[in-house]
Amino acid sequence: MAKDSKTKFEKLEKKAAKLNEEEISISDVLPTIAMRSNLVIFPNTVIPFYVGREKSLHALEDSMENYNQLLFVVNQKDPSIEDPTEEDLYEIGTVVRVMQLGKLPDGSFKVLVEGISRAKRLESVEKDYLKFKIQILKKRYQKTKKLIALMRIVRDEMQKYVQYSRKLPTEALMFLEDMEDPDVFADLAASICPGNLEEKQELLGTLHPYERLEKILALITRETELLEIEQQLDQKVKQRIEKSQKEYFLREKLRVIREELGGDEDAEIKELEKKIEEGEYPEFVKEKARFELNRLEKMAPYSPEANVIRNYLDWILNLPWNEKSDDNLDLNYARELLESDHYGLEEPKQRILEFLAMRKISKTLKAPIICFVGPPGVGKTSLGRSIANAMGRKFMRMSLGGLRDEAEIRGHRRTYVGALPGRIIQLIRKAGVRNPVILLDEIDKMGISFQGDPASALLEVLDPEQNKEFVDLYVELPFDLSEALFITTANTIYNIPEALKDRMEIIEIPSYTNVEKFYIAKDYIIPKALGELKTGKSKIIFKEKAIEKIISEYTIEPGVRELERKIRAIIRKAALEIVDGKNRIYVTEKRVKQYLGAPRIKEEGKLEKPTIGVATGLAWTPYGGVTLFIESLLFPGKGNLIITGQLGDVMKESAKIALSLTKKICGEDFSKIFEKYDIHIHVPEGAVPKDGPSAGVTIVTSLVSTIRKIPIRNDIAMTGEITLRGRVLPVGGIKEKVLAAYRKGIRKVLLPKQNEYDMEKIPKDVASEMEFVFVEDINEVLREALVSENK
Repeated sequence: MAKDSKTKFEKLEKKAAKLNEEEISISDVLPTIAMRSNLVIFPNTVIPFYVGREKSLHALEDSMENYNQLLFVVNQKDPSIEDPTEEDLYEIGTVVRVMQLGKLPDGSFKVLVEGISRAKRLESVEKDYLKFKIQILKKRYQKTKKLIALMRIVRDEMQKYVQYSRKLPTEALMFLEDMEDPDVFADLAASICPGNLEEKQELLGTLHPYERLEKILALITRETELLEIEQQLDQKVKQRIEKSQKEYFLREKLRVIREELGGDEDAEIKELEKKIEEGEYPEFVKEKARFELNRLEKMAPYSPEANVIRNYLDWILNLPWNEKSDDNLDLNYARELLESDHYGLEEPKQRILEFLAMRKISKTLKAPIICFVGPPGVGKTSLGRSIANAMGRKFMRMSLGGLRDEAEIRGHRRTYVGALPGRIIQLIRKAGVRNPVILLDEIDKMGISFQGDPASALLEVLDPEQNKEFVDLYVELPFDLSEALFITTANTIYNIPEALKDRMEIIEIPSYTNVEKFYIAKDYIIPKALGELKTGKSKIIFKEKAIEKIISEYTIEPGVRELERKIRAIIRKAALEIVDGKNRIYVTEKRVKQYLGAPRIKEEGKLEKPTIGVATGLAWTPYGGVTLFIESLLFPGKGNLIITGQLGDVMKESAKIALSLTKKICGEDFSKIFEKYDIHIHVPEGAVPKDGPSAGVTIVTSLVSTIRKIPIRNDIAMTGEITLRGRVLPVGGIKEKVLAAYRKGIRKVLLPKQNEYDMEKIPKDVASEMEFVFVEDINEVLREALVSENK
């Protein structure tokens, strides 16, 4: 049987060669081959394909014997179906003519066919194999200019596609170049056009060449764009590979050169790499360090930019990102240390102990921002150092006095020559831990300039909600400042911006009384100064009366700085005598005068006797309280008011209010005096600026005394704002003012009734020797201040 089959198909091959040269008409019934591949055969094209299935071989044999080598070829909808039925086939196929037939060793045939015409299958006429009745499909059309233009566009786009595609040879375009028939052109273009089975089948079913060419153009354009993108991507990948290979080659060459020159630079890079990888840094720090190190490797070793990167790496790799000291939460130890370092200062000491107590029971507690406000020399800075010692933390100090450049806080950008991080980051690096105690000294003395506002830069630093991710402009990485304890100091809160003041907890440290100064000198200053001598403490002994003399006659200050200077001056002079041969020096009142000379503080005390027109007032300054003598004088004139003593606007207004109130108090009997006399109000020490409303009651008292010729008691001091109705309003700085009166030997003070709550702040030893009279009306003031026999 195999021999008969072989003989039969040999005859078919010869018949195909013979009929290939003859003109054959198309029958309306043709044997059919179902195509399993994605290959779609178009009319006017010559295509080979393989026939192997039994039904297809029967159809091929029938075609060769009975239908002049004509076949109807149609594609399967699902190529995986082995034995397709009528429903598994597309309706539109191609009538082809067998041109060559060749048998293969496996029994299948390779068939070369020529597409003749489109056809539509109608109904099956054979059960053993596929054979259909068909209808030839043809479309009438005219060759218009629009159609010719579309052919040119497709031809050009097809050339682009062939250039980009590696699957088609350029010879594929040769048939299109000379083809003028639109129908044949469209079929040739469709045969080489890219697309899947459904798209190709759609082209086969499109009869009009213009519509077919439009669909072909869309497919070719889409594929050309994709090929362009692929080529661009391939080119980029190729460039990167070439660049990577080039960099590798150059880097290896540079490494060899460095090794020949000594390898210092290479060793530095390796050391930095090792430090980055082995160091316990946050991942974002390592990532930034690796990026900068990669830039450094590519630069000339001694270029300016390389030095900038080295400095930057040195900074970020030496910051204490994770290092912190353990807090000493022993309250007894902290209490003893604070007591041993400072006398008094109960409020700040208590606040620190409260913080330590809360820290002991809550690990998530945020550190407070504390601001110590007080006159110079009262121990604000040294208190900050004692707090650090009590907590077992590092102590760092930064002076803000005169600071005008916000870059001092936030750092400079690396683009500037000589750029550095801000002072905050510098202090953190110097401390070596991220939770030191940082003292920002003189926060009230910062300025504003064209370089920015440092106070605004501090808003982020001193806000516990924001400083967790503080970004220095130089470092460019967020650093956690939330665990650092910031303490600020100021002499006055009036110069601190409100937004900055709102972020801080204000603790006032008042000026010291003479009694407090005595114990500070006796228990702190003198032992500390004598402890610095090799001779020991026992050879220089201070008598208590001598200490009191130094305080009262050689110093007048709210703090103890000048007191310490005087005591050290005495110790130096006593040390000279000991070196000259004396065994022991007793510092007495006489020796104080011998060592320091005549008393230099010739402060005007209280008046010797009651005086007409001179009232003793009290004032507050950033350096403590002071007494003021307010004088008034009458002289012939036209009722003018003259004010001298370098007074501010508020104090001038107080003087005018006081004059109006005085006219009311004195009544009609004295009205002519105000018309015929000028009144001159003067506050001595004219070189010192003075302002504020608290001298109101003092000015009224002085004016009433002058007009009515009644002396004012010399043992009374007063303060309070006055209104036109004669009411006495509260004022600030009561403690400092009372202490000023106490230092002058005045033991009776008139105060506004609403300031009665301020008595809690007065030291008990001072309050016990003082008499306080709280007044609400100017008449109460006059009854107390004017000499009683003349009331």
